[in-house]
Amino acid sequence: MKNEELILIIDFYGQYNQLIARRVRECNVYSEIVPFTTSIDKIKEKNPKGIIFTGGPASVYQENAPKCDPEIFNLGIPILGICYGMQLMTYTLGGTVNRADKREYGTISVKLNNTSKLFKGFENENDCLMSHTDFVEVLPNGFENIGYTTNCPNAAMQNVEKKLYGIQFHPEVNHTKNGTEIIRNFVYNICECQGTWKMSSFAKETVVSLKEKIGDGKALCALSGGVDSSVAASLLSKAIGKNLTCIFVDHGLLRKNEADEVESVFGNSDVNFVRVDARKRFLGKLVGITDPEQKRKIIGEEFIRVFEEEAKKIGTVDYLVQGTIYPDVIESGVGAGATIKSHHNVGGLPDYVDFKEIVEPLRDLFKDEVRQVGLEMGLPEYLVYRQPFPGPGLAIRIIGDITEEKVSILQDADFIFRDEISKAGLDKSINQYFAVLTNLKSVGVMGDERTYDYTLALRAVETTDFMTASFSKIPYDILEIISSKIVNEVKHINRVVYDITNKPPATIEWE
Repeated sequence: MKNEELILIIDFYGQYNQLIARRVRECNVYSEIVPFTTSIDKIKEKNPKGIIFTGGPASVYQENAPKCDPEIFNLGIPILGICYGMQLMTYTLGGTVNRADKREYGTISVKLNNTSKLFKGFENENDCLMSHTDFVEVLPNGFENIGYTTNCPNAAMQNVEKKLYGIQFHPEVNHTKNGTEIIRNFVYNICECQGTWKMSSFAKETVVSLKEKIGDGKALCALSGGVDSSVAASLLSKAIGKNLTCIFVDHGLLRKNEADEVESVFGNSDVNFVRVDARKRFLGKLVGITDPEQKRKIIGEEFIRVFEEEAKKIGTVDYLVQGTIYPDVIESGVGAGATIKSHHNVGGLPDYVDFKEIVEPLRDLFKDEVRQVGLEMGLPEYLVYRQPFPGPGLAIRIIGDITEEKVSILQDADFIFRDEISKAGLDKSINQYFAVLTNLKSVGVMGDERTYDYTLALRAVETTDFMTASFSKIPYDILEIISSKIVNEVKHINRVVYDITNKPPATIEWE
């Protein structure tokens, strides 16, 4: 899809880089994250309406601190520097950055100059999330102060003539009051965007571009039954009709009854649907494998091999369709960012793939945007809002080695957890919930006898974008019912724990 308006996010290893991109898109403006090593020529080629520098853990005055080409400040493109981004702007343009006597962490009241375009419509004080050990001591020439705190004399700055702005706090996080409004003011008041990024236009334009790309060719879609692959299949079906075949691989690592449920939805539709029983094949490849990255890569490669074999049965198939989304790409370590975890459909792909091209129509979208596209395409709500499920399935929810017995244990326990959450009416407010079979065994007592069995962990989070998440505060009485049922009805589990860690520092999945 061609994007007439682009806000480019330059990443300096910022932990909130995806959140910044997400907030820009909430303003109906397309955003894209690129590493700080991106060349000036590449930036010019992308022709952004504005640029945002992310935060980062480094100090700008350190020898190996991440820096971009100083020529970026001469392009005439508006730039907003956030935290480290403001410090880098200051340091590069001749100001002074030093270690702060008093560090600022947490929500701090910032005095703002609300005559600035960046803070238009604001009161003269705003609660903002601070997280810094360095601070801007002396502003560069041509800049003026537009914000300060008790311990940070330069919490915001601007050079109106050059359209350069810096803020020491993080507007992208929910802890900053009116944070999205700051980004909106930058995007509209300073970058003069019109707001043309909408899911309705994305769906229509994507269908047209897929028709042009594939033409009369045939495509094979890797369908898991989850929202991402289902929306991808819907787009392709609209674009090329019967030339699309959806392959559903039952790898033996699905949730209880899930394979039959997926077949009941897609097997009775107009889509060419093929279910492949590859349970023994996948489990055989995973025998003795304990490392989660290795699990992902084995599963990623085996998926591709199954698809290649199925494609040969169909005839000449040039294209493989995947439901890859933007967080998959970023978390798999594209560009300068560190690999958080390889996704089986990105970093887990083998070096050689026997298709002309892999088509990923959702590669630029966040999860909530994918759901919007699904609704635009007329998919039923129960499918669009289905619980997210990772491609590698239960392989990354079983800590340690994988056996058929462990898969069965986790399927039964996970089913009870999800069923009780639904019965309690919490399934709409909790965005993702699942069970994890740990590799930890502990002593228990059942029927006056000693047991030595597995500990099961429950995970439930609430989130709007899956980039950050808070653990869900499930009532104790509901947790007690769930724990009691699991221990009493599922063999080889004698202890249940509840994960109360947010993202960050944790990820939503355990592996």
